Amino acid sequence: MNTAQARVLQVLRSRSGASCSGADLSRELGVSRAQVWKHVEALRQLGYRISGAPGEGYRFQGAPDRLYPVELERRLRTRWLAREIHYFEQIDSTNRVAEELGQAGARHGTTVVAEAQSAGRGRLGRSFFSPPRQNLYTSILLRPALALADAPSLVLAAAVAVAEAVIGTLGEREAVEIKWSNDVLIRARKTSGILMELSAEADRVGSLVLGIGVNLNVPREALPPEFRERATSVASERGRPVDRVGFATALYGTLEQMLDLHATQGFEALRPHFEALFRMAGRPIRVADLTGRETRGIAEGVDPDGALRLRCGPGVRRVLAGDVTLDPESTP
Repeated sequence: MNTAQARVLQVLRSRSGASCSGADLSRELGVSRAQVWKHVEALRQLGYRISGAPGEGYRFQGAPDRLYPVELERRLRTRWLAREIHYFEQIDSTNRVAEELGQAGARHGTTVVAEAQSAGRGRLGRSFFSPPRQNLYTSILLRPALALADAPSLVLAAAVAVAEAVIGTLGEREAVEIKWSNDVLIRARKTSGILMELSAEADRVGSLVLGIGVNLNVPREALPPEFRERATSVASERGRPVDRVGFATALYGTLEQMLDLHATQGFEALRPHFEALFRMAGRPIRVADLTGRETRGIAEGVDPDGALRLRCGPGVRRVLAGDVTLDPESTP
């Protein structure tokens, strides 16, 4: 959407459903009536519902279910996050684009949004199922003043933000939990994933990208068979569609708050928020490392740096990375 089209949209919206003649729009915007018509047609092609007939003027009737920057920006309440948005109908990976923007000098908080991904990235080299125009696929470029050792806990901060956004949309706090380190579950089924990729400068973080994917409106029965039993979407769990723009802007707002808290006070200030949503404590789990080797134990919680505490017999191990699942074969 170009600037002229955005101005036409803004004027039509400001009329609160009342009609606006082509002549009025022409005078207000300083363009010809023919240009007004072209801009309106372009907006219709983007999915905006704008009625119009000779002698009746134009009337704004509704916006499409699209994550257009103009729709996100009008509902954002952030100071720095997502104040520059790069939108794509489809790309391979929002993380890849955010990384390239970072290499080109993009500023802290620059955000990428896509309606679909052909090669969405998941943790541990997995792919992220990304059907078009149903969910949220977004990546945020960050340039924190942060020691490399403190970077992993940013993923946990992001998980808290996603979980709170899901709770706000679902309306059921007890149904939502975080599986260490960053999967958000609804009724024990995964609804989101977070992937952090970073570049380092000596022992400091140079820049990093937080990639977030949330299943919002994809029907559970439309998920790939291999995911269907352990994954879900917010709409499937609440029984009605999710306002994707509303969810995205709520998430950006909460994420900014969590990241600001992390920047000023560290993960220790965020740990109570994480532990309130981490309901695996006291339960038997299995942790698979990058080689696939599994360790069984009892989850005890997280350390001040975000590491998982795993009780294995008389001792406690710190787990910095791995894939966690409940272990029904073990007993406390």
